[in-house]
Amino acid sequence: MTEVGIDAVEIWTGKLKLDLPGTFAPEKGDDPEKYTKGLGLNNSSFPDVYEDIVTMGANAAKGLMDRKGLEPADIGRIDVATESAFDHSKPVSTYIAGCLEQVYDGDFTHANKGERKFACLAGTQAIDDAYNWIRAGRNRDRPAIVITTDTALYARGDPGEATQGAGAVAMLIDEDPSIVALSTDQGYGSKDETDFLKPNQQFPSVDGKRSVQVYLSRMREALEDYESVTDDIELDDFAYAPFHTPFPGMVRKAALLAYRHVIRDTEHEDALADEIGRQPREGNFVDREAYEEAIREYMDKLKTTEQYQTWYDTVVEPTLGLSREVGNWYTSSVHIARVSALRDALARDRSFVGDTLLVASYGSGAQAEIHSETVREGWRAEIEGLDIDDQLAERYDLTWEEYEDVHDVHEYDMDVEREIEEFTQPESEFVFTGWGRMNERKYEYVE
Repeated sequence: MTEVGIDAVEIWTGKLKLDLPGTFAPEKGDDPEKYTKGLGLNNSSFPDVYEDIVTMGANAAKGLMDRKGLEPADIGRIDVATESAFDHSKPVSTYIAGCLEQVYDGDFTHANKGERKFACLAGTQAIDDAYNWIRAGRNRDRPAIVITTDTALYARGDPGEATQGAGAVAMLIDEDPSIVALSTDQGYGSKDETDFLKPNQQFPSVDGKRSVQVYLSRMREALEDYESVTDDIELDDFAYAPFHTPFPGMVRKAALLAYRHVIRDTEHEDALADEIGRQPREGNFVDREAYEEAIREYMDKLKTTEQYQTWYDTVVEPTLGLSREVGNWYTSSVHIARVSALRDALARDRSFVGDTLLVASYGSGAQAEIHSETVREGWRAEIEGLDIDDQLAERYDLTWEEYEDVHDVHEYDMDVEREIEEFTQPESEFVFTGWGRMNERKYEYVE
């Protein structure tokens, strides 16, 4: 059976940045380490005044098509995953296709287009859709483009404000992929939750503590479900474990939970027994509350052990590199975690073909999905072709006052009384130009 997976990837970050320890922390009167060590973030990315989810997604898709030498006739499907959509009917994929048709010969009239929504999980679901479409033989030998694009803004003063970010990832899903092949094995954890939602509003309503609990609970359920179809998981099975990363501090919690679960009743737990004891077993406690307290105490000890820290530093920490510099990209967050892992392997010159990634996606509302991906022969050339380092280095560094202006520009209900000039000069990219006769957004390509 021919493998299907990610054949190519392209990233587009918002062209502005906010320095969290240097600009955000002093304005808030906070210790900079609240952000760098607590949240695990250095900078947030933002869109310039002429950028939005369409321009970022279209620019990422164009970069992907140019690098792979593709034309519209070559593409059979365009799916966009976002939780920042500005239209309740017209999908973002149609806007992006319209942008691309400005610069390529031919059009996408033959291509199936859609928009996926399940908070941050939607990008992974869109990949699943493309995978199934190809596996079903309905693609007519054409690949799919999956685009994840979001501007993750929070209301001013919201606890989530420091985690903001903006950017897009475009991925080519095809047979005989160059980067990773997707496994048919998946695990899910899903439940109706109100931890994070946007009921007819741009900024999220978030129950912070509840959101962390829900994230961890769904991840645990997905891991257990994944194990039910793959038998036991061994620590050495996976070279990297990219997690959904709203901020790196959240991943530290999820990774510790996953590690405890995987080592249970293994030689790894045995090796730690003299140092921190064995994991609590629920049957040894009179009630659930006492058991959960014992688990918390065990995990506090576990995270300080050399065994755990070595695993975390090798398998999880390298997946956080990009997130630390751009903040939360919602639907893109797990996909930049994957790229961060591959970039780490490239930097270390790892012999990597055939190795496996354990990918853990999550979306509030709430659902987690865990699946594995096998690294393919062409991964190195594809990752070497990314220019994300240049993009990060070229971002405009906002002052606090400029950040306030940019936030106002991208707030849908904000009536900005004065014109805010762009901070960067667009070049060879799509830009937002205003509104049309039916209040639709309009775009042009700037040479």
